[in-house]
Amino acid sequence: MIQQTLQQIIDTKTKPLGALGRLEELALQIGTIQNTTHPKITDPQVVVFAADHGIAATGLVNPYPQAVTAQMVKNFLAGGAAINVFCRQHHIGLTIVDVGINTSWTEAEKQRDGFVAAPVGKGTKNYMNDAAMTAQECALAMTTGRSVVKGIKGSGSNCIGFGEMGIGNTSSAALIMSAVLSLPITDCVGRGTGVSDAQLAVKIKTLEAIAQRHNLTLLQNNPEALLQAVGGFEIAAMCGAYLQAAAEKLLIVVDGFISTAALLVAHQMQPGILEYCVFAHCSGEQGHARLLQHLGVQPLLDLGLRLGEGTGAALAMPLLCSAVLFLNEMASFAAAGVSTGTKK
Repeated sequence: MIQQTLQQIIDTKTKPLGALGRLEELALQIGTIQNTTHPKITDPQVVVFAADHGIAATGLVNPYPQAVTAQMVKNFLAGGAAINVFCRQHHIGLTIVDVGINTSWTEAEKQRDGFVAAPVGKGTKNYMNDAAMTAQECALAMTTGRSVVKGIKGSGSNCIGFGEMGIGNTSSAALIMSAVLSLPITDCVGRGTGVSDAQLAVKIKTLEAIAQRHNLTLLQNNPEALLQAVGGFEIAAMCGAYLQAAAEKLLIVVDGFISTAALLVAHQMQPGILEYCVFAHCSGEQGHARLLQHLGVQPLLDLGLRLGEGTGAALAMPLLCSAVLFLNEMASFAAAGVSTGTKK
């Protein structure tokens, strides 16, 4: 019923039918989620989950050393990363969560505003040799993600986006994608942080061997086991965060390749989660377009981004604000005294 009422309001604004394109779809979706004809975006937030991957220490799948994860998180805390810039620009709250970085924090760092230190461990195990994490570690990471969302919901936010930081995490995302979509590794692996052609060949060969070692094809319909085999703590945390955000009926803004791979796992656990999701952009990372196609969704932006950090989500959030503002503030034909078009 609310959808019909919203659609009628949208159609009678002072514009041709459908003239605001995707903004009309967004207004309808947001109003339906909030069950009101006067939806609003309140205190939008981006949460960046960060963790290290054991395989990154080998250098086989990433050109940057594992230490960059901790260095970039310190950059986030200092306000110097792209996600900081975009969140400041658009007045979006930002929370950084250490869910498994291979580093130690000072007490002063742990007390920084917007920082949550809740490490499951010092990074996952190297899944060339072992499962990335235990069942208990996976559950703890997911619980951490859920807990962060509960806190943000409790502060009054109704719109949340998730980003990530973790050297080597495009490899985990590609392995998850390959298993769930039954695609060869070559269709899922991209250049990540910028590997050369020679490095890409090594990355593909390495991940193919890992997929075979863990028999990932057998884990296609077992999302928890898949996370345990080749996931990352930040990916598991995002999965839990998605599930909690949907349970709280928050508007969820999905970022790039790794964030969408985490959503892919959450979607296996709870297919209805998609009704709460807006897909911010199509990443420049190979595989993301195929993921979006599999989920049957259309991204709002296509800017060739492949940074992660939740940057695409932050850039898309102003469009959500525009969608609810036109619904709430734009005049109808009747109110404005404007003649409607002649129906044929």
